[in-house]
Amino acid sequence: MKKKFPKISIIVPILNEADYIGKLLSCLQNKISPEHVEEILVIDGGSKDGSLKIAEEYGATLVHSAKGRAKQMNLGAQMAKAEILYFLHADTLPPKNFVPHILEAVKGGFQAGCFQMRFDSSSRFLKFFAWFTRINHQICRGGDQSLFVTKKLFQNSEGFNEDYKIYEDNEFIGRLYKKTKFKVLPLQVKTSARRYEKVGAIRLQYHFGVIHLKNYLGAGPDQLYDYYKRKIPI
Repeated sequence: MKKKFPKISIIVPILNEADYIGKLLSCLQNKISPEHVEEILVIDGGSKDGSLKIAEEYGATLVHSAKGRAKQMNLGAQMAKAEILYFLHADTLPPKNFVPHILEAVKGGFQAGCFQMRFDSSSRFLKFFAWFTRINHQICRGGDQSLFVTKKLFQNSEGFNEDYKIYEDNEFIGRLYKKTKFKVLPLQVKTSARRYEKVGAIRLQYHFGVIHLKNYLGAGPDQLYDYYKRKIPI
Protein backbone atom coordinates (compact mmCIF):
# COMPACT_ATOMS: atom_id res chain seq x y z
CA MET A 1 0.00 0.00 0.00
CA LYS A 2 1.29 3.44 -0.93
CA LYS A 3 2.29 5.50 2.09
CA LYS A 4 0.03 8.47 2.68
CA PHE A 5 1.90 11.77 2.44
CA PRO A 6 1.19 14.39 5.13
CA LYS A 7 -0.90 17.43 4.22
CA ILE A 8 -0.46 21.12 4.97
CA SER A 9 -2.76 23.58 6.72
CA ILE A 10 -1.98 27.16 5.65
CA ILE A 11 -2.60 29.67 8.46
CA VAL A 12 -2.86 33.39 7.69
CA PRO A 13 -3.42 35.85 10.57
CA ILE A 14 -5.01 39.13 9.45
CA LEU A 15 -6.11 42.48 10.80
CA ASN A 16 -7.38 44.98 8.23
CA GLU A 17 -5.55 43.43 5.26
CA ALA A 18 -8.05 44.23 2.50
CA ASP A 19 -5.25 45.54 0.27
CA TYR A 20 -3.34 42.25 0.41
CA ILE A 21 -5.45 39.25 1.41
CA GLY A 22 -7.10 38.90 -2.01
CA LYS A 23 -3.74 38.88 -3.78
CA LEU A 24 -2.44 36.22 -1.41
CA LEU A 25 -5.48 33.96 -1.68
CA SER A 26 -5.50 34.27 -5.46
CA CYS A 27 -1.81 33.35 -5.50
CA LEU A 28 -2.43 30.35 -3.26
CA GLN A 29 -5.29 29.07 -5.40
CA ASN A 30 -2.94 28.95 -8.38
CA LYS A 31 -0.18 27.12 -6.48
CA ILE A 32 -1.89 24.46 -4.35
CA SER A 33 -3.95 21.32 -4.81
CA PRO A 34 -6.34 19.53 -2.42
CA GLU A 35 -4.06 16.51 -2.67
CA HIS A 36 -1.41 18.27 -0.58
CA VAL A 37 -3.14 21.21 1.14
CA GLU A 38 -5.90 20.42 3.60
CA GLU A 39 -7.18 23.98 4.09
CA ILE A 40 -6.47 27.70 4.14
CA LEU A 41 -7.34 29.18 7.52
CA VAL A 42 -7.66 32.98 7.67
CA ILE A 43 -7.58 33.98 11.33
CA ASP A 44 -9.07 37.44 11.80
CA GLY A 45 -8.33 39.64 14.80
CA GLY A 46 -11.20 42.08 14.28
CA SER A 47 -10.89 43.57 10.79
CA LYS A 48 -13.15 46.49 9.84
CA ASP A 49 -11.99 47.10 6.26
CA GLY A 50 -13.59 44.43 4.12
CA SER A 51 -10.92 41.78 4.64
CA LEU A 52 -13.48 39.22 5.79
CA LYS A 53 -15.64 39.59 2.68
CA ILE A 54 -12.63 39.14 0.44
CA ALA A 55 -11.48 36.03 2.33
CA GLU A 56 -14.95 34.52 2.05
CA GLU A 57 -15.10 35.27 -1.69
CA TYR A 58 -11.93 33.25 -2.19
CA GLY A 59 -13.31 30.31 -0.23
CA ALA A 60 -10.91 30.43 2.70
CA THR A 61 -12.02 29.10 6.07
CA LEU A 62 -12.58 32.21 8.17
CA VAL A 63 -11.94 32.05 11.92
CA HIS A 64 -12.66 34.88 14.37
CA SER A 65 -10.10 35.41 17.11
CA ALA A 66 -9.04 37.79 19.82
CA LYS A 67 -6.61 40.43 18.50
CA GLY A 68 -2.92 39.57 18.61
CA ARG A 69 -0.93 37.68 16.01
CA ALA A 70 0.38 35.11 18.50
CA LYS A 71 -3.16 34.42 19.72
CA GLN A 72 -4.46 34.24 16.16
CA MET A 73 -1.77 31.83 15.00
CA ASN A 74 -2.18 29.61 18.05
CA LEU A 75 -5.91 29.41 17.39
CA GLY A 76 -5.24 28.56 13.76
CA ALA A 77 -2.85 25.79 14.80
CA GLN A 78 -5.41 24.45 17.26
CA MET A 79 -8.07 24.26 14.54
CA ALA A 80 -5.79 22.96 11.79
CA LYS A 81 -6.53 19.45 10.54
CA ALA A 82 -3.25 18.71 8.76
CA GLU A 83 0.02 17.31 10.10
CA ILE A 84 2.06 20.29 8.82
CA LEU A 85 1.35 23.92 9.69
CA TYR A 86 2.43 26.70 7.34
CA PHE A 87 2.21 30.23 8.78
CA LEU A 88 2.06 32.97 6.18
CA HIS A 89 1.62 36.74 6.51
CA ALA A 90 -1.09 38.38 4.41
CA ASP A 91 1.42 40.58 2.58
CA THR A 92 3.82 37.75 1.73
CA LEU A 93 3.52 35.67 -1.45
CA PRO A 94 5.01 32.16 -1.43
CA PRO A 95 7.14 30.98 -4.36
CA LYS A 96 6.06 28.62 -7.07
CA ASN A 97 6.28 24.97 -5.95
CA PHE A 98 6.42 25.98 -2.28
CA VAL A 99 4.22 23.02 -1.30
CA PRO A 100 6.48 20.25 -2.68
CA HIS A 101 9.52 21.94 -1.15
CA ILE A 102 7.89 21.90 2.29
CA LEU A 103 6.74 18.31 1.89
CA GLU A 104 10.17 17.15 0.73
CA ALA A 105 11.82 18.89 3.68
CA VAL A 106 9.50 17.15 6.14
CA LYS A 107 9.99 13.84 4.33
CA GLY A 108 13.75 14.41 4.71
CA GLY A 109 13.43 14.70 8.48
CA PHE A 110 13.10 18.46 8.99
CA GLN A 111 10.31 19.39 11.39
CA ALA A 112 10.57 23.15 10.90
CA GLY A 113 11.88 25.66 8.43
CA CYS A 114 11.23 28.69 6.25
CA PHE A 115 11.97 30.21 2.87
CA GLN A 116 14.44 32.91 1.97
CA MET A 117 12.94 36.34 1.34
CA ARG A 118 12.95 39.26 -1.05
CA PHE A 119 11.05 42.52 -0.92
CA ASP A 120 8.74 43.91 -3.59
CA SER A 121 11.14 46.84 -3.85
CA SER A 122 14.12 47.84 -5.96
CA SER A 123 15.86 49.33 -2.89
CA ARG A 124 19.48 48.20 -2.72
CA PHE A 125 19.36 48.66 1.04
CA LEU A 126 16.47 46.20 1.37
CA LYS A 127 18.06 43.78 -1.11
CA PHE A 128 21.18 43.80 1.06
CA PHE A 129 19.27 42.81 4.21
CA ALA A 130 17.10 40.30 2.37
CA TRP A 131 20.28 38.54 1.19
CA PHE A 132 20.99 37.45 4.77
CA THR A 133 17.81 35.38 4.92
CA ARG A 134 19.69 32.60 3.10
CA ILE A 135 21.91 32.15 6.18
CA ASN A 136 20.73 29.43 8.54
CA HIS A 137 21.06 31.28 11.83
CA GLN A 138 18.21 32.39 14.05
CA ILE A 139 19.36 36.04 14.00
CA CYS A 140 18.48 36.04 10.28
CA ARG A 141 14.94 34.74 10.83
CA GLY A 142 11.59 36.53 10.90
CA GLY A 143 7.92 35.92 10.30
CA ASP A 144 7.97 37.55 6.85
CA GLN A 145 9.95 34.55 5.59
CA SER A 146 6.94 32.35 6.46
CA LEU A 147 7.30 29.25 8.67
CA PHE A 148 6.49 25.59 8.34
CA VAL A 149 6.43 23.34 11.40
CA THR A 150 4.94 19.94 12.07
CA LYS A 151 1.88 20.08 14.27
CA LYS A 152 3.49 17.64 16.67
CA LEU A 153 6.54 19.87 17.17
CA PHE A 154 4.32 22.95 17.43
CA GLN A 155 2.36 21.36 20.25
CA ASN A 156 5.48 20.07 21.99
CA SER A 157 6.95 23.58 21.80
CA GLU A 158 3.74 25.11 23.27
CA GLY A 159 3.25 27.33 20.24
CA PHE A 160 3.63 31.10 20.11
CA ASN A 161 4.08 32.97 23.37
CA GLU A 162 0.98 35.16 23.63
CA ASP A 163 2.75 37.60 25.95
CA TYR A 164 4.51 38.96 22.85
CA LYS A 165 2.58 41.62 20.93
CA ILE A 166 5.57 41.96 18.60
CA TYR A 167 8.55 39.65 18.04
CA GLU A 168 6.35 36.58 18.50
CA ASP A 169 7.72 34.93 15.35
CA ASN A 170 11.34 35.48 16.34
CA GLU A 171 10.80 34.25 19.89
CA PHE A 172 9.10 31.07 18.71
CA ILE A 173 11.63 30.37 15.96
CA GLY A 174 14.41 30.83 18.52
CA ARG A 175 12.88 28.01 20.55
CA LEU A 176 12.53 25.85 17.44
CA TYR A 177 16.25 26.26 16.69
CA LYS A 178 16.97 24.77 20.13
CA LYS A 179 14.60 21.83 19.60
CA THR A 180 15.21 20.72 16.03
CA LYS A 181 17.35 21.07 12.91
CA PHE A 182 15.90 24.10 11.11
CA LYS A 183 15.70 24.10 7.30
CA VAL A 184 16.08 27.22 5.12
CA LEU A 185 14.55 26.33 1.76
CA PRO A 186 16.27 27.49 -1.47
CA LEU A 187 13.37 29.59 -2.78
CA GLN A 188 12.20 33.10 -1.92
CA VAL A 189 8.91 34.44 -0.70
CA LYS A 190 8.11 37.98 -1.83
CA THR A 191 7.03 40.28 0.98
CA SER A 192 5.74 43.83 1.00
CA ALA A 193 8.12 46.67 1.82
CA ARG A 194 5.17 48.80 2.95
CA ARG A 195 6.41 49.41 6.50
CA TYR A 196 9.88 50.34 5.28
CA GLU A 197 8.34 52.77 2.81
CA LYS A 198 6.14 54.28 5.52
CA VAL A 199 8.75 54.63 8.26
CA GLY A 200 11.94 54.85 6.21
CA ALA A 201 14.09 51.83 5.44
CA ILE A 202 17.20 52.80 7.41
CA ARG A 203 15.20 54.06 10.37
CA LEU A 204 13.02 50.96 10.57
CA GLN A 205 15.93 48.54 10.15
CA TYR A 206 17.77 50.38 12.94
CA HIS A 207 14.84 50.00 15.33
CA PHE A 208 14.47 46.33 14.44
CA GLY A 209 18.15 45.91 15.24
CA VAL A 210 17.68 47.57 18.62
CA ILE A 211 14.74 45.25 19.35
CA HIS A 212 16.90 42.22 18.51
CA LEU A 213 19.62 43.57 20.80
CA LYS A 214 17.20 44.26 23.64
CA ASN A 215 15.85 40.73 23.36
CA TYR A 216 19.39 39.31 23.41
CA LEU A 217 20.15 41.32 26.54
CA GLY A 218 17.09 39.89 28.30
CA ALA A 219 14.29 42.39 27.68
CA GLY A 220 10.83 40.89 28.09
CA PRO A 221 7.81 41.16 25.78
CA ASP A 222 6.42 44.29 27.47
CA GLN A 223 9.75 46.11 27.19
CA LEU A 224 10.06 45.22 23.51
CA TYR A 225 6.52 46.39 22.79
CA ASP A 226 7.06 49.63 24.71
CA TYR A 227 10.10 50.43 22.57
CA TYR A 228 8.17 49.51 19.42
CA LYS A 229 5.26 51.79 20.33
CA ARG A 230 7.55 54.73 21.05
CA LYS A 231 9.78 54.40 18.00
CA ILE A 232 7.77 52.85 15.18
CA PRO A 233 4.42 54.24 13.91
CA ILE A 234 1.73 51.57 14.28
